[in-house]
Amino acid sequence: MKKASFIMILGSLLLLGLFKFPLWNIMLGAPQYPDPLGMDIYIDGIQGVSEFDLQNIDGLNHYIGMKVIPKPEDMWEFSIFPLIIGGMICLGILLGILGLMGKISSHWFMGWFILMSILGIAGMYDFNNWLTAYGGDLDPHAIIKVINPDGTPMSYKPPLLGHKKLLNFDVTSLPHTGAYMMFAGMMLTFIAFFVGRKKVKPHN
Repeated sequence: MKKASFIMILGSLLLLGLFKFPLWNIMLGAPQYPDPLGMDIYIDGIQGVSEFDLQNIDGLNHYIGMKVIPKPEDMWEFSIFPLIIGGMICLGILLGILGLMGKISSHWFMGWFILMSILGIAGMYDFNNWLTAYGGDLDPHAIIKVINPDGTPMSYKPPLLGHKKLLNFDVTSLPHTGAYMMFAGMMLTFIAFFVGRKKVKPHN
């Protein structure tokens, strides 16, 4: 179990990357912007890729009636997510230490992985809901109104993952460094379960 426990601890520690690196990135490119505008989404707030990107995006959004990009204090998620991630890191390290001491089996590592997977899916669902509200809940008094062919107001929701054309903007939404570190950490904890299980000798 020692090898499995060390892998479990290492996998949990990789989640620390979420406190340093962006979780997600959204880029907007258009002919009038040779240098694309971008948002880096962290677990505790949103920052522009370049200094004035958020200001410029908010300026564009004003014309079509979209809300301003939220500050950390505007969304409860930016207060809760760091606590959840910090708690999962501490829990993962604790499980690894208990595994080193022979107090628990590797099944607890799988339990951590399943819980983290559920939290990740819930986070993506919440993020998609935010994108839907951000791009679809428009000010009816906006300066510019664009209508779909069926007469309904056009939604400016950015894609959750991948590329989408919004008017003359190419919008790309992709995971960033923090997400890749989290995924790698989760895969290590998944591996730790199987490594630990192989070390369990069957009873005669």
